[in-house]
Amino acid sequence: MSEQKQILTPDDIRRALVRIAHEIDERNGGLQEVILVGIRQRGVPLAERIAASIADFEGIRVPVGQLDITLYRDDLRMRGPTPLVRKTEIQHDLTDKVVVLVDDVLYTGRTVRAALDAIADLGRPACIQLAVLIDRGHRELPIRADFVGKNVPTSRSERVAVHVREIDGQDGVVISRA
Repeated sequence: MSEQKQILTPDDIRRALVRIAHEIDERNGGLQEVILVGIRQRGVPLAERIAASIADFEGIRVPVGQLDITLYRDDLRMRGPTPLVRKTEIQHDLTDKVVVLVDDVLYTGRTVRAALDAIADLGRPACIQLAVLIDRGHRELPIRADFVGKNVPTSRSERVAVHVREIDGQDGVVISRA
């Protein structure tokens, strides 16, 4: 049995995403060239929420895409004989745009590396930025987030689980130890 501790409440998540939305706006001097791309699975609703927050304070709707990185993963063989591949849905040309990749947890950096490869196959953005709800450390690749909801120092034996109402029925972030 594992012991769980809640590290973000639904309200904490909302505040973190609103702050990230403001930081994206400030860093890019506006949002005309910005496209948010959520990494499936939980990065997608987080990207949608960031876009909704931007619409609230700026009055414009930033485009949001969905990126499936399954076939770009370097651990594909370890995931079994038939990996679940979902659709990538990006309606806008990424060329010369500011692409903000959005994910739930940044850990080793391997998911982000796969996302960078997938984006490179879709176009040539002016730049790619990374927004994550949780940065838990333990990088295996030289990748860092530009926008972070919360830094959570962890041990490798701990597990960080992000729950979003769109997928899990409720919001929250818990850390568990085996």
